[in-house]
Amino acid sequence: MSGKRIGYARVSTIEQDLTVQREALQRLGVAEERIYVDHGLTGAHRSRPGLREAMAACWPGDTLVVTKLDRLARSLPGARDIADELTGRGVTLSLGGSEYDPTDPVGRLLFNVLSMVAEFESDLIRMRTREGMAIARAKGRLRGRQPKLSVLQRRHLMSLHEQGEHTQAELAELFGVARSTVYRTIQRELAKRTS
Repeated sequence: MSGKRIGYARVSTIEQDLTVQREALQRLGVAEERIYVDHGLTGAHRSRPGLREAMAACWPGDTLVVTKLDRLARSLPGARDIADELTGRGVTLSLGGSEYDPTDPVGRLLFNVLSMVAEFESDLIRMRTREGMAIARAKGRLRGRQPKLSVLQRRHLMSLHEQGEHTQAELAELFGVARSTVYRTIQRELAKRTS
C-alpha cells in the first residue's frame, strides 16, 4: 500500500482564494503537487473536475484530505456517496485532520451531522440570495440582462432590415452583434407591432 495523502480544495466563486485551504492541506501532510482544486464550482453537485481527479488519484491505502466537510460536499446524500465510494475502494477520508471511520457509530453520527449542517448552510445561502433578488426586483434595481442594442439602434436596424438591402449577417456586422441578436431584435419588434 502506498499510503499517499491526496488533498482536495474548493471555492464556490472565481473571486475566492484557495491559499488558506492549500496551506491547511500542506500542514495536514499533503504535498503541493497532490492537491486538486475546483475554483468557482459549488459543492452541491458531484460533477467537478478537481474532485474527479482527486478521487481518481486515490488508491487503496491512500487518504483523501479535505480541510472541512463542506469543501467536499454540500448535501448529506452527496457526502455519503463520496464517503461510501472511498470506503469501498479502501481509501480513508480525513476531515481537517480527523479520519472518518465508517465502522464507528459515533463517527458516522458526527459525519451525518456535519453533512446536514453543510446542507443547511447551502440552503440558507440560496434562500438569502432569492430574498435579496426579490427585494432588488421590487425596488427596480434588478432588471435582468440589458439589451445589446439601444432603442435608437433597434429602430435603425429595423429601418435597414425593412429596406431589404442587407442580410441579417451584414446587419450583425454593421451593429457589432451576433446574428442571433439581430434575429431576436427583428422578431421582438415585429411582435410589438402586431400586439
